[in-house]
Amino acid sequence: MLPLRAPLKNNLTHDLETTFLALVKNASAYLPAESHDILRNTYEFSKHAHQEQLRAGGDPFISHPLEVAKILSELHMDLATLQAGLLHDVVEDTTVTRDQIKSEFGNEVAEIVEGVTKIDRLESNFTEPSHTAPSRVITEQAENWRKMLIATAKDVRVIFVKLADRRHNMETLGALRDEKRRRISEETLNLYVPLAQRLGMYSIKHDLADLSLKYLEPEVFDKLELKMKTIKVQQETYLKSCVGKLEAVLKPLDIPYRISARPKSLHSVYRKMVRQNKPFEEIQDLAGIRIITDTVEHCYALLGAVHTHFQPVKDSFTDYIAIPKNNLYQSLHTTIEIAPGEIVEVQIRTEEMHSVAEFGVAAHWRYKLGDKTSTQGKIDKVEAKMDWLKKTLEWLEESQDPREMLEGLKAELEFDQVFVFTPKGEVKKLPLGSTPVDFAYEVHSGLGDQCVGAKVNDKMVRLDYQLKSGERCEILTKKGQHPHKDWLDFVKTPRARSKIKKYFKQLS
Repeated sequence: MLPLRAPLKNNLTHDLETTFLALVKNASAYLPAESHDILRNTYEFSKHAHQEQLRAGGDPFISHPLEVAKILSELHMDLATLQAGLLHDVVEDTTVTRDQIKSEFGNEVAEIVEGVTKIDRLESNFTEPSHTAPSRVITEQAENWRKMLIATAKDVRVIFVKLADRRHNMETLGALRDEKRRRISEETLNLYVPLAQRLGMYSIKHDLADLSLKYLEPEVFDKLELKMKTIKVQQETYLKSCVGKLEAVLKPLDIPYRISARPKSLHSVYRKMVRQNKPFEEIQDLAGIRIITDTVEHCYALLGAVHTHFQPVKDSFTDYIAIPKNNLYQSLHTTIEIAPGEIVEVQIRTEEMHSVAEFGVAAHWRYKLGDKTSTQGKIDKVEAKMDWLKKTLEWLEESQDPREMLEGLKAELEFDQVFVFTPKGEVKKLPLGSTPVDFAYEVHSGLGDQCVGAKVNDKMVRLDYQLKSGERCEILTKKGQHPHKDWLDFVKTPRARSKIKKYFKQLS
Protein backbone atom coordinates (compact mmCIF):
# COMPACT_ATOMS: atom_id res chain seq x y z
CA MET A 1 0.00 0.00 0.00
CA LEU A 2 1.42 3.41 -0.99
CA PRO A 3 1.98 6.05 1.70
CA LEU A 4 -0.63 8.80 2.18
CA ARG A 5 -0.12 12.06 0.35
CA ALA A 6 -0.03 15.64 1.62
CA PRO A 7 2.13 18.73 0.95
CA LEU A 8 5.33 19.26 2.92
CA LYS A 9 5.22 22.15 5.39
CA ASN A 10 8.03 24.68 5.79
CA ASN A 11 8.91 23.70 9.37
CA LEU A 12 9.05 20.03 8.35
CA THR A 13 11.30 20.94 5.42
CA HIS A 14 13.61 22.69 7.88
CA ASP A 15 13.74 19.55 10.05
CA LEU A 16 14.57 17.45 7.01
CA GLU A 17 17.42 19.77 6.04
CA THR A 18 18.77 19.59 9.58
CA THR A 19 18.78 15.80 9.40
CA PHE A 20 20.46 15.85 6.00
CA LEU A 21 23.20 18.16 7.29
CA ALA A 22 23.73 15.76 10.21
CA LEU A 23 24.14 12.94 7.68
CA VAL A 24 26.70 14.98 5.75
CA LYS A 25 28.56 15.85 8.96
CA ASN A 26 28.81 12.16 9.86
CA ALA A 27 29.99 11.26 6.36
CA SER A 28 32.57 14.08 6.40
CA ALA A 29 34.52 12.18 9.05
CA TYR A 30 35.49 9.44 6.59
CA LEU A 31 34.29 10.23 3.03
CA PRO A 32 36.04 12.60 0.61
CA ALA A 33 34.56 16.08 0.20
CA GLU A 34 33.24 15.39 -3.32
CA SER A 35 30.81 12.85 -1.88
CA HIS A 36 28.77 15.67 -0.32
CA ASP A 37 27.41 16.87 -3.68
CA ILE A 38 26.61 13.28 -4.63
CA LEU A 39 24.66 12.82 -1.39
CA ARG A 40 22.81 16.10 -2.00
CA ASN A 41 21.81 15.02 -5.52
CA THR A 42 20.68 11.61 -4.26
CA TYR A 43 18.67 13.17 -1.44
CA GLU A 44 16.93 15.65 -3.76
CA PHE A 45 16.10 12.84 -6.19
CA SER A 46 14.56 10.76 -3.40
CA LYS A 47 12.69 13.76 -1.95
CA HIS A 48 11.20 14.54 -5.34
CA ALA A 49 10.19 10.89 -5.86
CA HIS A 50 8.47 10.78 -2.44
CA GLN A 51 6.98 14.27 -2.69
CA GLU A 52 3.74 14.73 -0.74
CA GLN A 53 3.84 11.18 0.66
CA LEU A 54 3.31 10.73 4.39
CA ARG A 55 4.16 7.92 6.78
CA ALA A 56 1.53 6.36 9.02
CA GLY A 57 2.45 8.76 11.85
CA GLY A 58 2.00 11.82 9.65
CA ASP A 59 5.68 12.63 8.99
CA PRO A 60 6.88 13.32 5.42
CA PHE A 61 7.80 9.95 3.92
CA ILE A 62 11.24 11.24 2.87
CA SER A 63 12.07 11.51 6.59
CA HIS A 64 12.34 7.71 6.75
CA PRO A 65 14.97 7.08 4.01
CA LEU A 66 16.82 10.16 5.26
CA GLU A 67 17.00 8.72 8.80
CA VAL A 68 18.04 5.34 7.38
CA ALA A 69 20.95 6.98 5.53
CA LYS A 70 21.89 8.87 8.69
CA ILE A 71 22.01 5.60 10.66
CA LEU A 72 24.22 4.11 7.94
CA SER A 73 26.54 7.12 8.17
CA GLU A 74 26.87 6.48 11.92
CA LEU A 75 28.07 2.99 10.93
CA HIS A 76 30.63 4.60 8.58
CA MET A 77 29.19 2.92 5.51
CA ASP A 78 30.56 3.65 2.04
CA LEU A 79 29.01 6.18 -0.33
CA ALA A 80 27.06 3.64 -2.40
CA THR A 81 25.36 2.29 0.72
CA LEU A 82 24.44 5.78 1.94
CA GLN A 83 22.90 6.48 -1.47
CA ALA A 84 21.03 3.19 -1.35
CA GLY A 85 19.69 4.15 2.08
CA LEU A 86 18.30 7.39 0.64
CA LEU A 87 16.79 5.53 -2.32
CA HIS A 88 15.74 2.21 -0.78
CA ASP A 89 11.98 2.87 -0.99
CA VAL A 90 11.69 4.68 -4.33
CA VAL A 91 11.25 1.56 -6.48
CA GLU A 92 8.76 0.04 -4.04
CA ASP A 93 6.66 3.15 -3.31
CA THR A 94 7.01 5.46 -6.33
CA THR A 95 7.01 5.29 -10.12
CA VAL A 96 10.83 5.32 -10.26
CA THR A 97 12.28 2.15 -11.81
CA ARG A 98 15.48 0.22 -11.20
CA ASP A 99 16.74 1.27 -14.63
CA GLN A 100 16.31 4.92 -13.67
CA ILE A 101 18.31 4.36 -10.49
CA LYS A 102 21.02 2.63 -12.53
CA SER A 103 21.11 5.40 -15.10
CA GLU A 104 21.22 8.17 -12.50
CA PHE A 105 23.46 6.65 -9.81
CA GLY A 106 25.15 3.56 -11.28
CA ASN A 107 24.71 -0.19 -11.18
CA GLU A 108 26.26 -0.65 -7.71
CA VAL A 109 23.65 1.55 -6.03
CA ALA A 110 20.85 0.08 -8.16
CA GLU A 111 21.71 -3.50 -7.13
CA ILE A 112 21.66 -2.66 -3.42
CA VAL A 113 18.32 -0.87 -3.80
CA GLU A 114 16.93 -3.81 -5.78
CA GLY A 115 18.02 -6.24 -3.04
CA VAL A 116 16.29 -4.19 -0.33
CA THR A 117 13.18 -3.81 -2.50
CA LYS A 118 12.88 -7.58 -2.91
CA ILE A 119 13.09 -8.06 0.86
CA ASP A 120 10.46 -5.35 1.48
CA ARG A 121 8.06 -7.01 -0.96
CA LEU A 122 8.56 -10.37 0.74
CA GLU A 123 8.04 -8.92 4.21
CA SER A 124 4.74 -7.33 3.24
CA ASN A 125 3.37 -10.87 2.90
CA PHE A 126 3.54 -11.55 6.62
CA THR A 127 3.55 -8.21 8.45
CA GLU A 128 -0.10 -7.53 7.61
CA PRO A 129 -2.87 -9.22 9.65
CA SER A 130 -3.61 -12.62 8.18
CA HIS A 131 -6.31 -15.24 8.62
CA THR A 132 -4.10 -17.74 6.85
CA ALA A 133 -3.46 -21.07 8.53
CA PRO A 134 -0.42 -20.91 10.90
CA SER A 135 1.43 -23.56 8.89
CA ARG A 136 1.14 -21.47 5.73
CA VAL A 137 2.32 -18.34 7.56
CA ILE A 138 5.39 -20.26 8.75
CA THR A 139 6.02 -21.52 5.23
CA GLU A 140 5.84 -18.00 3.79
CA GLN A 141 8.04 -16.54 6.52
CA ALA A 142 10.64 -19.26 6.07
CA GLU A 143 10.72 -18.72 2.31
CA ASN A 144 11.02 -14.96 2.80
CA TRP A 145 14.01 -15.37 5.08
CA ARG A 146 15.59 -17.85 2.70
CA LYS A 147 15.37 -15.29 -0.12
CA MET A 148 16.59 -12.49 2.11
CA LEU A 149 19.73 -14.42 3.05
CA ILE A 150 20.34 -15.20 -0.60
CA ALA A 151 20.14 -11.46 -1.36
CA THR A 152 22.49 -10.82 1.56
CA ALA A 153 24.99 -13.38 0.29
CA LYS A 154 25.14 -11.55 -3.05
CA ASP A 155 26.01 -8.24 -1.39
CA VAL A 156 25.98 -8.00 2.40
CA ARG A 157 25.35 -4.24 2.15
CA VAL A 158 21.74 -5.12 1.35
CA ILE A 159 21.29 -6.29 4.92
CA PHE A 160 23.11 -3.22 6.28
CA VAL A 161 20.45 -1.05 4.67
CA LYS A 162 17.70 -3.40 5.83
CA LEU A 163 18.93 -3.35 9.44
CA ALA A 164 19.05 0.46 9.41
CA ASP A 165 15.58 0.46 7.83
CA ARG A 166 14.29 -1.86 10.55
CA ARG A 167 15.81 0.24 13.32
CA HIS A 168 14.09 3.43 12.18
CA ASN A 169 10.83 1.56 11.63
CA MET A 170 11.06 0.22 15.19
CA GLU A 171 11.62 3.77 16.46
CA THR A 172 8.35 4.85 14.81
CA LEU A 173 6.16 1.82 15.59
CA GLY A 174 3.94 3.89 17.88
CA ALA A 175 1.70 4.90 14.97
CA LEU A 176 0.75 1.27 14.22
CA ARG A 177 -1.87 -1.01 15.76
CA ASP A 178 -0.81 -2.96 18.83
CA GLU A 179 -1.18 -6.31 17.03
CA LYS A 180 1.12 -5.25 14.22
CA ARG A 181 3.62 -3.67 16.64
CA ARG A 182 3.89 -6.97 18.51
CA ARG A 183 4.25 -9.02 15.32
CA ILE A 184 7.02 -6.78 13.96
CA SER A 185 8.74 -6.67 17.35
CA GLU A 186 8.71 -10.48 17.67
CA GLU A 187 10.27 -10.89 14.25
CA THR A 188 12.83 -8.20 15.07
CA LEU A 189 13.83 -9.89 18.33
CA ASN A 190 13.89 -13.42 16.92
CA LEU A 191 15.66 -12.78 13.63
CA TYR A 192 16.96 -9.24 13.08
CA VAL A 193 18.58 -8.88 16.51
CA PRO A 194 20.61 -12.11 16.23
CA LEU A 195 21.40 -11.32 12.57
CA ALA A 196 22.80 -7.92 13.61
CA GLN A 197 24.86 -9.66 16.29
CA ARG A 198 26.05 -12.30 13.81
CA LEU A 199 27.29 -9.44 11.62
CA GLY A 200 28.97 -7.82 14.63
CA MET A 201 26.78 -4.71 14.41
CA TYR A 202 26.30 -4.39 18.16
CA SER A 203 25.01 -0.81 18.23
CA ILE A 204 22.14 -1.77 15.91
CA LYS A 205 21.61 -5.03 17.81
CA HIS A 206 21.22 -3.30 21.18
CA ASP A 207 18.87 -0.66 19.75
CA LEU A 208 16.66 -3.27 18.08
CA ALA A 209 16.60 -5.44 21.21
CA ASP A 210 15.61 -2.53 23.47
CA LEU A 211 12.89 -1.36 21.06
CA SER A 212 11.52 -4.92 20.79
CA LEU A 213 11.35 -5.15 24.59
CA LYS A 214 9.51 -1.82 24.66
CA TYR A 215 6.60 -3.22 22.63
CA LEU A 216 6.64 -6.86 23.74
CA GLU A 217 7.02 -6.18 27.48
CA PRO A 218 5.99 -2.53 27.91
CA GLU A 219 5.59 -2.72 31.70
CA VAL A 220 8.98 -4.39 32.14
CA PHE A 221 10.58 -1.85 29.81
CA ASP A 222 9.10 1.16 31.62
CA LYS A 223 10.14 -0.14 35.06
CA LEU A 224 13.68 -0.94 33.93
CA GLU A 225 14.05 2.41 32.18
CA LEU A 226 12.90 4.22 35.32
CA LYS A 227 15.27 2.21 37.55
CA MET A 228 18.23 2.84 35.23
CA LYS A 229 17.44 6.56 35.23
CA THR A 230 17.11 6.55 39.02
CA ILE A 231 20.59 5.11 39.52
CA LYS A 232 22.18 7.04 36.64
CA VAL A 233 24.06 9.55 38.81
CA GLN A 234 25.09 6.81 41.23
CA GLN A 235 26.21 4.62 38.31
CA GLU A 236 28.24 7.45 36.75
CA THR A 237 29.97 8.07 40.10
CA TYR A 238 30.70 4.36 40.46
CA LEU A 239 32.11 4.06 36.93
CA LYS A 240 34.27 7.15 37.48
CA SER A 241 35.64 5.50 40.60
CA CYS A 242 36.35 2.25 38.69
CA VAL A 243 38.14 4.12 35.92
CA GLY A 244 40.23 5.97 38.49
CA LYS A 245 41.31 2.72 40.15
CA LEU A 246 42.23 1.20 36.79
CA GLU A 247 44.17 4.26 35.68
CA ALA A 248 46.18 4.23 38.89
CA VAL A 249 47.38 0.77 37.88
CA LEU A 250 47.79 1.34 34.13
CA LYS A 251 49.44 4.77 33.93
CA PRO A 252 52.83 3.64 35.29
CA LEU A 253 53.08 1.10 32.44
CA ASP A 254 53.78 3.85 29.88
CA ILE A 255 51.43 2.16 27.39
CA PRO A 256 49.08 4.30 25.25
CA TYR A 257 45.43 3.60 26.09
CA ARG A 258 42.05 5.21 26.60
CA ILE A 259 39.19 4.05 28.81
CA SER A 260 35.48 4.33 28.09
CA ALA A 261 32.56 3.19 30.25
CA ARG A 262 28.85 2.95 29.59
CA PRO A 263 25.77 1.25 31.05
CA LYS A 264 24.47 -1.94 29.49
CA SER A 265 21.33 -1.94 27.33
CA LEU A 266 17.93 -2.49 28.95
CA HIS A 267 17.41 -5.74 27.07
CA SER A 268 20.78 -7.14 28.15
CA VAL A 269 19.99 -6.25 31.79
CA TYR A 270 16.57 -7.88 31.45
CA ARG A 271 18.10 -11.05 29.98
CA LYS A 272 20.58 -11.18 32.85
CA MET A 273 17.72 -10.84 35.37
CA VAL A 274 15.86 -13.72 33.72
CA ARG A 275 18.95 -15.90 33.29
CA GLN A 276 20.12 -15.41 36.89
CA ASN A 277 16.59 -15.32 38.31
CA LYS A 278 17.42 -12.13 40.23
CA PRO A 279 15.65 -8.79 40.66
CA PHE A 280 17.17 -5.65 39.19
CA GLU A 281 18.60 -4.61 42.56
CA GLU A 282 20.77 -7.75 42.75
CA ILE A 283 22.34 -7.43 39.29
CA GLN A 284 25.90 -6.22 39.85
CA ASP A 285 27.57 -5.51 36.51
CA LEU A 286 25.11 -3.03 35.01
CA ALA A 287 27.91 -1.36 33.08
CA GLY A 288 31.07 -2.30 31.26
CA ILE A 289 34.52 -0.72 30.92
CA ARG A 290 36.60 -0.79 27.75
CA ILE A 291 40.33 -0.25 27.61
CA ILE A 292 41.45 0.57 24.08
CA THR A 293 45.12 0.56 23.06
CA ASP A 294 47.30 0.42 19.94
CA THR A 295 48.69 -3.12 19.62
CA VAL A 296 47.85 -6.71 20.49
CA GLU A 297 50.94 -6.95 22.67
CA HIS A 298 49.75 -4.00 24.71
CA CYS A 299 46.31 -5.62 25.09
CA TYR A 300 47.88 -8.57 26.90
CA ALA A 301 50.22 -6.32 28.89
CA LEU A 302 47.24 -4.28 30.13
CA LEU A 303 45.35 -7.47 30.94
CA GLY A 304 48.30 -8.72 33.01
CA ALA A 305 48.35 -5.49 35.00
CA VAL A 306 44.60 -5.64 35.62
CA HIS A 307 44.75 -9.27 36.80
CA THR A 308 47.80 -8.54 38.98
CA HIS A 309 46.08 -5.78 40.92
CA PHE A 310 42.43 -6.94 40.88
CA GLN A 311 41.05 -10.40 41.60
CA PRO A 312 39.47 -11.87 38.44
CA VAL A 313 36.12 -13.63 38.85
CA LYS A 314 36.51 -17.38 38.31
CA ASP A 315 35.88 -18.59 34.73
CA SER A 316 35.17 -15.03 33.51
CA PHE A 317 38.17 -14.61 31.18
CA THR A 318 37.66 -15.14 27.44
CA ASP A 319 40.29 -14.49 24.77
CA TYR A 320 38.51 -13.40 21.59
CA ILE A 321 41.79 -12.03 20.20
CA ALA A 322 43.40 -15.45 19.87
CA ILE A 323 40.08 -16.96 18.75
CA PRO A 324 37.86 -14.29 17.14
CA LYS A 325 34.11 -14.70 16.92
CA ASN A 326 32.60 -15.57 13.54
CA ASN A 327 31.53 -11.96 13.08
CA LEU A 328 35.21 -10.81 13.20
CA TYR A 329 34.86 -9.53 16.80
CA GLN A 330 38.11 -9.51 18.78
CA SER A 331 38.66 -8.46 22.39
CA LEU A 332 39.85 -9.70 25.76
CA HIS A 333 37.00 -10.13 28.24
CA THR A 334 37.41 -10.42 32.00
CA THR A 335 35.35 -9.66 35.09
CA ILE A 336 37.23 -8.37 38.13
CA GLU A 337 36.50 -7.49 41.73
CA ILE A 338 37.25 -3.77 41.62
CA ALA A 339 36.51 -3.46 45.37
CA PRO A 340 35.28 -5.91 48.03
CA GLY A 341 31.90 -7.19 46.85
CA GLU A 342 31.93 -5.02 43.69
CA ILE A 343 32.54 -6.57 40.27
CA VAL A 344 32.90 -4.96 36.87
CA GLU A 345 33.37 -6.34 33.36
CA VAL A 346 36.46 -5.13 31.49
CA GLN A 347 37.09 -5.47 27.76
CA ILE A 348 40.53 -4.78 26.27
CA ARG A 349 41.10 -4.30 22.54
CA THR A 350 42.97 -2.30 19.90
CA GLU A 351 41.49 0.69 18.05
CA GLU A 352 40.98 -1.46 14.95
CA MET A 353 39.25 -4.15 16.99
CA HIS A 354 37.07 -1.47 18.57
CA SER A 355 35.99 -0.26 15.13
CA VAL A 356 34.93 -3.80 14.22
CA ALA A 357 33.24 -4.21 17.63
CA GLU A 358 31.18 -1.08 17.02
CA PHE A 359 30.36 -1.53 13.35
CA GLY A 360 30.97 -5.24 12.69
CA VAL A 361 31.63 -6.26 9.10
CA ALA A 362 30.31 -2.82 8.14
CA ALA A 363 33.64 -1.43 9.39
CA HIS A 364 35.34 -2.84 6.29
CA TRP A 365 33.39 -0.50 4.04
CA ARG A 366 34.76 2.56 5.81
CA TYR A 367 36.73 4.93 3.62
CA LYS A 368 39.62 7.05 4.87
CA LEU A 369 41.37 9.80 2.98
CA GLY A 370 44.52 8.33 1.52
CA ASP A 371 43.34 4.76 2.00
CA LYS A 372 44.76 2.79 -0.91
CA THR A 373 42.62 -0.29 -0.34
CA SER A 374 39.90 -0.56 -2.98
CA THR A 375 36.26 -1.00 -2.09
CA GLN A 376 36.23 -4.37 -3.89
CA GLY A 377 39.25 -5.47 -1.90
CA LYS A 378 37.44 -4.72 1.34
CA ILE A 379 34.34 -6.54 0.11
CA ASP A 380 36.42 -9.60 -0.79
CA LYS A 381 38.02 -9.56 2.66
CA VAL A 382 34.67 -9.55 4.43
CA GLU A 383 33.05 -12.14 2.19
CA ALA A 384 35.99 -14.47 2.82
CA LYS A 385 35.23 -14.15 6.54
CA MET A 386 31.53 -14.95 6.13
CA ASP A 387 31.66 -18.68 5.52
CA TRP A 388 28.87 -19.10 8.06
CA LEU A 389 26.44 -17.44 5.65
CA LYS A 390 27.44 -19.75 2.81
CA LYS A 391 27.04 -22.80 5.07
CA THR A 392 23.66 -21.51 6.21
CA LEU A 393 22.54 -21.23 2.60
CA GLU A 394 23.62 -24.82 1.96
CA TRP A 395 21.24 -26.30 4.50
CA LEU A 396 18.56 -23.72 3.65
CA GLU A 397 18.57 -25.15 0.15
CA GLU A 398 18.33 -28.71 1.48
CA SER A 399 15.69 -28.10 4.16
CA GLN A 400 12.17 -29.10 3.18
CA ASP A 401 10.35 -28.42 6.46
CA PRO A 402 9.63 -24.66 6.83
CA ARG A 403 9.12 -24.86 10.60
CA GLU A 404 12.40 -26.71 11.01
CA MET A 405 14.08 -24.23 8.70
CA LEU A 406 13.02 -21.26 10.81
CA GLU A 407 14.10 -22.98 14.02
CA GLY A 408 17.39 -23.95 12.40
CA LEU A 409 17.94 -20.40 11.22
CA LYS A 410 17.36 -19.09 14.74
CA ALA A 411 19.83 -21.66 16.09
CA GLU A 412 22.40 -20.68 13.44
CA LEU A 413 22.05 -17.03 14.43
CA GLU A 414 22.50 -17.74 18.14
CA PHE A 415 25.83 -16.40 19.23
CA ASP A 416 26.68 -18.30 22.40
CA GLN A 417 29.58 -20.33 21.02
CA VAL A 418 32.17 -22.90 21.99
CA PHE A 419 35.61 -23.14 20.41
CA VAL A 420 36.76 -26.73 19.91
CA PHE A 421 40.11 -27.90 18.52
CA THR A 422 40.73 -30.65 15.99
CA PRO A 423 43.64 -33.08 16.67
CA LYS A 424 45.74 -30.92 14.30
CA GLY A 425 45.01 -27.75 16.29
CA GLU A 426 42.45 -26.19 13.94
CA VAL A 427 39.65 -24.30 15.72
CA LYS A 428 36.00 -25.05 14.98
CA LYS A 429 33.36 -22.63 16.23
CA LEU A 430 30.05 -24.23 17.21
CA PRO A 431 26.85 -23.14 18.95
CA LEU A 432 26.72 -23.70 22.70
CA GLY A 433 25.43 -27.22 23.39
CA SER A 434 27.04 -28.78 20.31
CA THR A 435 28.09 -32.43 20.42
CA PRO A 436 30.87 -34.51 18.80
CA VAL A 437 28.43 -35.34 15.98
CA ASP A 438 27.95 -31.60 15.30
CA PHE A 439 31.73 -31.21 15.39
CA ALA A 440 32.21 -34.09 12.93
CA TYR A 441 29.80 -32.60 10.39
CA GLU A 442 31.42 -29.19 10.83
CA VAL A 443 34.77 -30.70 9.83
CA HIS A 444 33.39 -32.69 6.87
CA SER A 445 30.07 -34.35 5.99
CA GLY A 446 31.86 -37.66 5.33
CA LEU A 447 33.41 -37.58 8.79
CA GLY A 448 29.97 -37.09 10.31
CA ASP A 449 28.41 -39.93 8.31
CA GLN A 450 31.09 -42.43 9.37
CA CYS A 451 31.31 -41.35 13.02
CA VAL A 452 31.22 -44.23 15.55
CA GLY A 453 32.71 -42.55 18.61
CA ALA A 454 34.66 -39.58 19.93
CA LYS A 455 37.51 -38.68 22.22
CA VAL A 456 37.64 -35.36 24.05
CA ASN A 457 41.06 -34.50 25.46
CA ASP A 458 42.06 -38.16 24.83
CA LYS A 459 39.13 -39.57 26.83
CA MET A 460 36.19 -41.44 25.30
CA VAL A 461 32.89 -39.58 25.53
CA ARG A 462 29.30 -40.26 24.47
CA LEU A 463 28.20 -38.85 21.14
CA ASP A 464 25.64 -36.66 22.91
CA TYR A 465 28.36 -35.11 25.14
CA GLN A 466 28.15 -31.29 25.11
CA LEU A 467 31.49 -29.84 24.06
CA LYS A 468 33.17 -27.00 25.97
CA SER A 469 35.49 -24.26 24.78
CA GLY A 470 39.16 -25.21 24.68
CA GLU A 471 38.56 -28.96 24.39
CA ARG A 472 40.22 -31.07 21.71
CA CYS A 473 37.89 -33.46 19.91
CA GLU A 474 38.91 -36.50 17.87
CA ILE A 475 36.27 -38.32 15.83
CA LEU A 476 36.53 -42.10 15.51
CA THR A 477 35.22 -43.51 12.22
CA LYS A 478 34.49 -46.86 10.65
CA LYS A 479 34.20 -47.61 6.97
CA GLY A 480 30.63 -48.46 6.04
CA GLN A 481 29.20 -46.69 9.08
CA HIS A 482 26.15 -44.48 8.51
CA PRO A 483 24.17 -41.85 10.49
CA HIS A 484 21.66 -42.95 13.15
CA LYS A 485 18.19 -41.48 13.48
CA ASP A 486 18.58 -41.02 17.22
CA TRP A 487 21.33 -38.48 16.52
CA LEU A 488 18.50 -36.10 15.61
CA ASP A 489 17.50 -36.12 19.28
CA PHE A 490 20.65 -34.29 20.38
CA VAL A 491 22.47 -32.59 17.48
CA LYS A 492 22.51 -28.80 17.76
CA THR A 493 23.63 -27.45 14.39
CA PRO A 494 21.31 -27.13 11.39
CA ARG A 495 24.11 -28.49 9.19
CA ALA A 496 24.33 -31.78 11.10
CA ARG A 497 20.54 -32.14 11.25
CA SER A 498 20.24 -31.45 7.54
CA LYS A 499 22.94 -34.00 6.57
CA ILE A 500 21.42 -36.72 8.76
CA LYS A 501 17.94 -36.17 7.35
CA LYS A 502 19.29 -36.08 3.83
CA TYR A 503 20.87 -39.52 4.31
CA PHE A 504 17.59 -41.12 5.44
CA LYS A 505 15.63 -39.35 2.73
CA GLN A 506 17.90 -40.89 0.09
CA LEU A 507 17.15 -44.36 1.53
CA SER A 508 13.40 -43.96 1.16
